[in-house]
Amino acid sequence: MRILGMISGTSHDGIDTAVVTFTRTGDRLHGTVEHTGSASYTPELRARLLAALPPAPTTLAEICELDTLIGQSFADAAAEAVAAAGPVDLVVSHGQTVYHWVDAGTALGTLQIGQPAWIAERTGTPVLSDVRIRDITAGGHGAPLVSYLDGLLLAGLGGTPAALNLGGIANMTVVRGAADLYAYDIGPANALIDAAVTDTGAHPGGYDEDGLLAASGTVDARLLAVLLDDAYYRLPAPKSTGKEHFHTAYVADAVARAGTAPAPADLIATLTELTVRTVADDVRAAGVDTLVVSGGGCRNPVLMAGLRAALPGVRLLLSDEFGAPADDKEAIAFALIGWCTAHGLPGATPAGTGAREARLLGSITPGTGPLRLPEPLPQPPRALTLETKGGTGA
Repeated sequence: MRILGMISGTSHDGIDTAVVTFTRTGDRLHGTVEHTGSASYTPELRARLLAALPPAPTTLAEICELDTLIGQSFADAAAEAVAAAGPVDLVVSHGQTVYHWVDAGTALGTLQIGQPAWIAERTGTPVLSDVRIRDITAGGHGAPLVSYLDGLLLAGLGGTPAALNLGGIANMTVVRGAADLYAYDIGPANALIDAAVTDTGAHPGGYDEDGLLAASGTVDARLLAVLLDDAYYRLPAPKSTGKEHFHTAYVADAVARAGTAPAPADLIATLTELTVRTVADDVRAAGVDTLVVSGGGCRNPVLMAGLRAALPGVRLLLSDEFGAPADDKEAIAFALIGWCTAHGLPGATPAGTGAREARLLGSITPGTGPLRLPEPLPQPPRALTLETKGGTGA
């Protein structure tokens, strides 16, 4: 089955796509990543999206318009992927998260926008969307859903491996065997760094390119202490968070409480060190011996050097070595979720999200023809091998 996975993450900068062909042999699933791509939001759309995110006020009219505009952007990205890689059997659209509702440690709702009917209309292909909420209704956090992919990819490594995704939010899946894992959101990875870069105008792209700003700054110890005192870090797993908690006003409040006035480079250095410190603390606490890293943060040399220095006994690898390009792993994960739903299988691990039981995920928008799904499978795969077209992963 050939599936296009699509996601715009918590950096809110554009849409990642991955076309994956899945075949099953016995209890193993094999995926060939045939195409990956990225489509940026227009500056105008990204500005409107950022202006509508909590804690800023917005209107239902603006959410309706953004739902359409982002849906059309996803449709454009899907059409480009299909034109480059050929027809697919299913599109899986994560959409764009605009709010993740967690109250007293319990996830109660999550909102992803980007109307999937625009994708179905543009491509003629069925679209699976709204993939997080069913896990939440079963008592889970609906995150990190990538933990299902992580468990299949890392189950054969031995020891205590973990997968770390450094997107807007840092999430980690710790694997102690095929049926023994847990996963959760650690805290901000790039979210606060990007917010500070955007707010200070330190880089026109809104991110710390190659970590140059952090490298030129000095960590503000008083501010770092205030940031580390956030109660979220002391919550037990499973737990989830997002930009409704870690945002520009959060940084401004922390600076005010610290009573400091860091220069932009010092602020960004401090926020980068916050990610290093919180991630490294949790990796050590879990007894991880191999850390497989993905997401935009793995392209930040200062962040990665900080993790290596803080974790001298841990082997750090990029997910590319397992057939999942580090920049595209989440899009691949949503393609996998689509394969599961199409075959009548749960696409999340309860131990990874905190749900009572595993559930089939998502809602389907039909394409131009009748909806035809494969015969249901009785058991989920026990392992996954990924390869990129022209190369092989683990």
